[in-house]
Amino acid sequence: MAAPVFEQYIAAAGPLRREVLREAETWLGTPYRHQASCKGAGCDCLGLVRGIWRALIGPEPQSLPAYSADWAEAAGAETLLAAGRRWLVEQDPTKALPGDVLVFRWRAGARAKHAGILAPGNRLVHAYERVGVVQSPLASAWRRRIAAAFSFPEVPSWQP
Repeated sequence: MAAPVFEQYIAAAGPLRREVLREAETWLGTPYRHQASCKGAGCDCLGLVRGIWRALIGPEPQSLPAYSADWAEAAGAETLLAAGRRWLVEQDPTKALPGDVLVFRWRAGARAKHAGILAPGNRLVHAYERVGVVQSPLASAWRRRIAAAFSFPEVPSWQP
């Protein structure tokens, strides 16, 4: 069940943000599974975002190749940020709203490789290794690692 602040925000949010938050909440408790994106069965942080996309927008706009745990370091590129910029709508991270996708770096200078959904009450819904999909406080340790913020598109640009 959603916390009261979550419900109050959902009531005041725009239609797409409401749906993102409602869908994200249904993923809580999903086990962590690297490369997976199946509500209730398993997902990683990217799988959570992909699953919300499929539920609210439709088929994923591009196929995803297999990736290792060190994919960001091995690729040497900002792959996650590039994909966010291609398929989502970039926002000013300081003005991110509940329902936005936040992308994180594990440390300064590292490639961005974690994502979650900003939730009301300064919280984050994300798939965390060895834990699963949880709602955590967006503490200062998380805030200082934000690399970018994105919102889901109202109308996907890839649809005819």
